[in-house]
Amino acid sequence: MQVIIAEHGGFCRGVQRAVDTAMTVDPVNTYILGELIHNPTVTKQVSARGIVTVDSVSQVPEGATLILRSHGVAEKVYRDCAAKNIKIIDCTCPFVRHTQKIVASLAKTDKTIVIVGEKTHPEVVGLNGWCGENAVIIDFPDFSDFSVFEGKNVAIVSQTTFSEEKFEKIIKNIKKACKKTVEIFKTICYTTKERQREAEALSAQCDAVIVLGGLNSSNTEKLYEICKANCANVIRLSDASGFDPEQIKSFNKVGIVSGASTPFAQTQEVLFKMDNNTEVKATNENEMEKVVAQMDEQSKLKKGQLVKAIISKASDEGVAVLLPLFKKEILLEKEEIDCEEYKPENYTEGDEIEVMVVNPANPVKLSQKIIAKIKEEESKIASIESGEEFDIVCTGYNKGGLTGAMGTYSVFVPAGSIRIGYVKEEDLPKYVGKKLRLKALEIKKSDRKKETIASQSIILKEEREAREQAKKEREDAFFATIHVDDVVEGKVERVTNFGAFVSVNGFDCLAHISDLSWTGVKNVTDVLEIGGTYQFKVLKIDQENKKVSIGYKQLQPQPWDLVADKYAEGDVVHGKVVRIVPFGAFVEIEDGIDGLVHVSQISHEWLENPTSVLSIGEEIDAKILVLDPANKKMTLSIKALLPEPEVIKVRSKREGEEKSDRPKNRKPRQFRENNDEDEVREWTEGGLGGASIAEMLQNKNDN
Repeated sequence: MQVIIAEHGGFCRGVQRAVDTAMTVDPVNTYILGELIHNPTVTKQVSARGIVTVDSVSQVPEGATLILRSHGVAEKVYRDCAAKNIKIIDCTCPFVRHTQKIVASLAKTDKTIVIVGEKTHPEVVGLNGWCGENAVIIDFPDFSDFSVFEGKNVAIVSQTTFSEEKFEKIIKNIKKACKKTVEIFKTICYTTKERQREAEALSAQCDAVIVLGGLNSSNTEKLYEICKANCANVIRLSDASGFDPEQIKSFNKVGIVSGASTPFAQTQEVLFKMDNNTEVKATNENEMEKVVAQMDEQSKLKKGQLVKAIISKASDEGVAVLLPLFKKEILLEKEEIDCEEYKPENYTEGDEIEVMVVNPANPVKLSQKIIAKIKEEESKIASIESGEEFDIVCTGYNKGGLTGAMGTYSVFVPAGSIRIGYVKEEDLPKYVGKKLRLKALEIKKSDRKKETIASQSIILKEEREAREQAKKEREDAFFATIHVDDVVEGKVERVTNFGAFVSVNGFDCLAHISDLSWTGVKNVTDVLEIGGTYQFKVLKIDQENKKVSIGYKQLQPQPWDLVADKYAEGDVVHGKVVRIVPFGAFVEIEDGIDGLVHVSQISHEWLENPTSVLSIGEEIDAKILVLDPANKKMTLSIKALLPEPEVIKVRSKREGEEKSDRPKNRKPRQFRENNDEDEVREWTEGGLGGASIAEMLQNKNDN
């Protein structure tokens, strides 16, 4: 008879951590929410320590300690524990915790959440509790009406121990019914996938298969279903006590697979029953030798392996111990014993001690001293499995991503998990020598290999989401307290050619360049200094688009508001010609204050065009004739500051033809309509500039 044992046997890492916790924690006033794992033997051992199993938080006294099993719980459980001041020891499987986060995130969207798994399984119940129990739970083939998803946006997760094959069938049915984009999260854990694939391959080549695991274990049940589909002879056992070697003696090739909640010791017990069954030996003596040989092969020690040993005897050289499945004693040298002073009398036959394999080759070398270091590493790994961040220095790369090490564990970071966005293969060398901040995606541990597959992008995405959430909260608080016409204080953070971005209570507001000064500016920095703090007026609020417009000039006096205090009619002012029009010239007295010099007030002589006398940029002195601050108007005169010309006497008619002092070619003045407000005002206002010199002289003579 040939016996083949599945490589992936014994506890998975999540279960192992939960069991180790329950077997080492102080049992006083300690409770477990639900059965720790689906294995009756382990359940009895935990109960024997005095740890009480409860069905709800209501059964746990205030201030007690509560162990959360690897299946995970609903979000409400954490709140209930906090309300009763219950200390939580969280043994939730990292894969389950990852799925919980996905469901919690999806709950904030309008998508229909689908959980593929057993409706009553504690993991599925817990997952549903992270989305307000609003998920659609699907098992196969119990669920058949996929038409309910028609026209809906669907997001799918699965129970971590669900059948991979069934999950794929369900996805296809949903996609077909939905006819929309379906977001799929493949949350079946790596260990489950490996065990299922291994069970499928093993059952296909064996005459009979023994499936070992608790009868209420979901993942073990999946293994049983897979084996039944490929092999006609499948034996389902909860433990070795129910195994009868007679059941398999007629088969040539027997496979053994076990669930994730099944300790490897139970597989060993089944093997020992095969080995010690005399009838089977007599019938299949040669084949049983092969079985024993296979047991020996599978029980070979590995370097770095931690082993529970039984003390056989102690001597001056050290302690002789027996190891599981080893038939001879191995010496633990006194130099390798973890103690201040070695004394043989301190070591009693039959006591159990933990040792580490330093050298698995013959002679086997064991050590106790370096276990503390290993346990420290494993404690760190357990924390990392629970979601704790860690860092490494990247030491290399391959086609798929970056490599490094953390103690005895190798670390691999896929290219798609280095940052937000995929990193091209040619860019991978840039990361060598750089520190990476990581969270574990998967931890693989076997006798041959210890590896952590990790991601940096998870951390970056979480931080981005946290920043966005914090930003949203700040924005909501900001818009709740700010109103149009409010006067606010802000710090100039940066400037552009169109304005300044000002931080007001942490929110960026725009002060447009047109709202910085009444007189207009070319450069923002002419008014505002980067890093400076100023008062602004809120002009416009657009909460939908997250925009707030503010103004600086609105809190400053307008130039014309101060004119009356600075100038009066009759004052002589100095200014610069800034604009020339057919009816006169505009002179800038100061920023924002312009006065009009009508063409008739430029010179005592008649002018065809002001440009014949004035040019833009020319500085002149002028007298204020009219000052009207309310209407922002100032009338100026240059000629009022010029000496009057000598009067030209007019010849009598007897001496010759009448002459005037007008130029010969002067055209008669024509009044025409002009829509320019300033021109009309200047030609009609107070008679100023409205008569020629000759006319004024004639009036004088008449008087």
